Amino acid sequence: MEIITLTEETIGSEHICCAIADEKDCQVRAKKNWLTERFSDGLVFKKGNVRGKCFIEYIPAEKAWAPVNAPGYMYINCLWVSGKFKGQGYSSLLLEHCIADSKEKGKKGLVILSSKKKMPFLSDPAYLRHKGFQTADHAEPYYELLYLPFEDGGTNPEFTQSVKDRKPGKEGFVLYYSHQCPFTAKYVPLIEQMARDRGISFHAHRFESAKEAQECPAPFTTYSLFFNGGFITNEILSEKKFEKILSDIVD
Repeated sequence: MEIITLTEETIGSEHICCAIADEKDCQVRAKKNWLTERFSDGLVFKKGNVRGKCFIEYIPAEKAWAPVNAPGYMYINCLWVSGKFKGQGYSSLLLEHCIADSKEKGKKGLVILSSKKKMPFLSDPAYLRHKGFQTADHAEPYYELLYLPFEDGGTNPEFTQSVKDRKPGKEGFVLYYSHQCPFTAKYVPLIEQMARDRGISFHAHRFESAKEAQECPAPFTTYSLFFNGGFITNEILSEKKFEKILSDIVD
């Protein structure tokens, strides 16, 4: 499989793997706009030259939309290979491209958000450990910050104080999210309207900059839902799944 790198010039004509739909779809527009605005920060999006979910997305940690301290590292936003492309070595191929590119750019290593066990929308810890990633830090309820150093020594990456303080600050539902994942553009407005229709307080905060995201009280800035200060989920909810949460904790 050939691995290609998206650029500002080619992103208009290439699909973005995680959202394969018409260019007029709100999910595709949101994700492509988000990517285009990040290229100047050093973001890299590499994908297989196929139509499907087979890609890796990474950015210098100092510019990452994540509450981590990892100077000199490259932060992997997402490594996703699924469907018919799974089990054929493409994850390893994409990771190898990322490692080679990061070393060429003088980075100390890679850092990525994972979990104690495989969770939706988070990278598989078993696979990452198999590839040599180690635990750098932990955060409640199940997050793990994993890293792959290129050299021994130095300071390990860690979560910022905002994660350790973990203060969402408002009553009712509080959702922190970004358009780093295209699915938020479609599903956040849907569940926000569901809460409004039920007269339930729902505050959605979309991050507009890396600085904002780096101060998030939860490690996963793509989507983190709280209720009355308690963490609920990092899974991007459909209307059906949000209805179950409403039934379980509100009704």
